[in-house]
Amino acid sequence: MTVIVRSDSDVATPSELTKKMRKDLILLKDYSVEEIDSILDRGDFWADNLNSKISSAPRTVANPVVVNLFFEPSTRTRFSFELAARKLGYHVLNFDAKSSSTAKGETLYDTLRTFEAMGVDTAIIRTSEEGILQEIAPQVNVSLINAGAGANEHPSQALLDLLTIRQEFGRIEGLQVAIIGDVKHSRVANSNVIALSKYGASIRLAGPEQWMPAQVEGDVQITSVDDAIQGADVVMMLRVQNERHALTNTIDNYLESYGLSKTRYAAMKEGAIIMHPAPFNRGIEIDGDLVEKPNSRIYTQVSNGVAIRMAVLELCNKA
Repeated sequence: MTVIVRSDSDVATPSELTKKMRKDLILLKDYSVEEIDSILDRGDFWADNLNSKISSAPRTVANPVVVNLFFEPSTRTRFSFELAARKLGYHVLNFDAKSSSTAKGETLYDTLRTFEAMGVDTAIIRTSEEGILQEIAPQVNVSLINAGAGANEHPSQALLDLLTIRQEFGRIEGLQVAIIGDVKHSRVANSNVIALSKYGASIRLAGPEQWMPAQVEGDVQITSVDDAIQGADVVMMLRVQNERHALTNTIDNYLESYGLSKTRYAAMKEGAIIMHPAPFNRGIEIDGDLVEKPNSRIYTQVSNGVAIRMAVLELCNKA
């Protein structure tokens, strides 16, 4: 691997559009394609430079302090944000919900006001509560980043997925994307449907009937798994979310009924890629042997997650 040594003056800076954007990242539905492109462009820059030796990353705020407020379990998102912040030279605080004042009844608003008083600049929040971040954002000066709220949105995941797709195909418009699995309970699916629709992608949703949305809009169709995969440029599998619903017989023979089996893999379009937000359940939503196939981009998504979250943190900590 080539190591590139760069001085501060060599490091690209966020675009002028990015500098004018809002301080929070809560819902992608509120962003224009141009604004999303600006974040993707910056994420692309960091993706190219994650393994470069950069003497110091650009600072837009002196020594920003970010806090990870995760009220639900997370490995990839939490550590991806932490690594992104550290690569930017930010200070990172990790919040333990079980031993915090929220366990004693303190509200999220009061917790954020407390961190604000301490001098925290940005709060990265994962919560099961719907709509709470939109409600609190106007009431605090801390920048808020939605790291997954209820079944509503997970914007940074959708952004890294968009970046991965754009890197592969050079575009998003006109592509056919299959999103397969527990769509109804998936904030990843919801954010991706919103974002991909903005770019004019064609979206096919598939999975168990009880896990499909009640209605869809635009170029979005609910179909069978086999029909969704047929002709798709991107096959995005979703995790079976054991923690969000009681599994009955749905899990039985899930791979054969709804998962990406070897037979379905063989039917995929030439040049199509496999994606999964992870963590993945080998042998359930995807055959274990397919995770690291040459056209799998699952680990590329993980790498792009650090890059895109660096871009998001820069956006929310701009001067």
